[in-house]
Formats: sequence, structure tokens, C-alpha cells
Amino acid sequence: QVQLVESGGGLVQTGGSRRLSCASVGRTFSNNALGWFRQAPGKEREFVASISSSGGSTLYAASVRGRFIISRDNAKNTVYLQMNSLKPEDTAVYYCAASQYSIIRGTFDYWGLGTQVTVSS
Repeated sequence: QVQLVESGGGLVQTGGSRRLSCASVGRTFSNNALGWFRQAPGKEREFVASISSSGGSTLYAASVRGRFIISRDNAKNTVYLQMNSLKPEDTAVYYCAASQYSIIRGTFDYWGLGTQVTVSS
């Protein structure tokens, strides 16, 4: 069974940093684009960032560009989201996802269960 398992969530103060990790279990996603999404209470899930299979291409939502960095380590089957200068509006459940494509195409087929990030003001 394919699983994506997120970790690293928790409580952080405004202006602080946090790094999320997402590891794949059951198969490797080294040939797949990966992404991070988030869902705040009462809101729809939104795109945060994505990265191509090689790591050579990345894409960010305007709300996080310049503050968040997505990266991956294919040898560890892990994708990361480094979050800096955190704001209360970054509070959400963060999900990682894997695409069937190696390039960033905006569609994702495998999802993790999410990890909660809470930014206190």
C-alpha cells in the first residue's frame, strides 16, 4: 500500500520557522513530481508548492513565495517544506502529494494524511 507520511508539524510563533517532511512508504516517488498543499479551518485546500522529479523545477503559491522552500531527497524518498517568517495565516493542516507525472502539471494522485501547523500571534 502506497503511503505518504508527513511529519514536523506543531506550534510555532509568528516569525519563526518550521520544516515539514514527507516520506513515501511502499514505493518510491523519485520519478514523480511532489507537492505541498494546506487547508485552514473553514477554507478549501490550497496549493503551496511543488517540485519536479529531478528537483530542477519548483513552483510556489504567491502567498508563500520568498518564505517557503520546497526540496527533495530522492535517495531518502522524502520531500521537505522549509517554512520561514511564519504568519498566523499560515496556520493549516499541511498535506504532501505525489503526481503521476515527473514534471509539474498541477495534478496529484497520492495524498498523505496531513500534519497540523499552528502559528501563534
